[in-house]
Amino acid sequence: MGRAHEVRAASMAKTAAIKSKQNAKYAKAIYVAAKSGLPDPDVNQALKKEIDKAKREHIPADVIKRAIEKAKGGQGEAYNFVRYEGFGPGDTMVIVDCLTDNVNRTYTSVKVGFSHCGFKLGVNGCVAYNFDSVALFTFKGHTDEEVLDALVLADCDVTDVEVDEEYVTVIAPQSEYAKIRQALIDAFGEIEFDEDETTWLAHEQVELSNPEDIRKFRKFMDEMDENEDVQNVYHNATIIEE
Repeated sequence: MGRAHEVRAASMAKTAAIKSKQNAKYAKAIYVAAKSGLPDPDVNQALKKEIDKAKREHIPADVIKRAIEKAKGGQGEAYNFVRYEGFGPGDTMVIVDCLTDNVNRTYTSVKVGFSHCGFKLGVNGCVAYNFDSVALFTFKGHTDEEVLDALVLADCDVTDVEVDEEYVTVIAPQSEYAKIRQALIDAFGEIEFDEDETTWLAHEQVELSNPEDIRKFRKFMDEMDENEDVQNVYHNATIIEE
């Protein structure tokens, strides 16, 4: 199916909570982005990025608006970004990114989730070296040659451009995110991105075919889904079922 298919599959495998929890997670991310600069997406690119992600996930407009208004108020929670890394069945690796107003609570809940599912929580950096932090874009309507030409003309540093079925996938160093996004919009107008984010991609995927390993892995993802402090889960697992 190609590298682009793997990228989309890995992205889709990231944690997604039930709708109420999903709303809370996106509201938190929008609030933090708005607090990091001016609460105006026209001048705050981090905020615009989070709003665009929320819209793609069909987060209600009033949820987005309330998060921005809360940031404008000046008072509110102080959130910290924390990352946890560890190991799952079959030599799989996971990275769990969180936003929290209580680091001790989050650490305890994530550690319990790892333990319940037979995972092992490691130290910072224990698996991240097996992943690349990248800017990722997928969209329809253009050829790889058209996209690559536009990015070269804009002097963008690109790792890969590939077409798989009707999708174009662009992978680049994370530092190139804003530059590439603007170059694509300048070249092709307002694009409806299917993926538009910075993410972690594993160097190699690990296939899970043992039913017990698959059960443990899915249980882990479910537990992370239910944790409102967890924003994203990245991993190198590919589930193989007969």
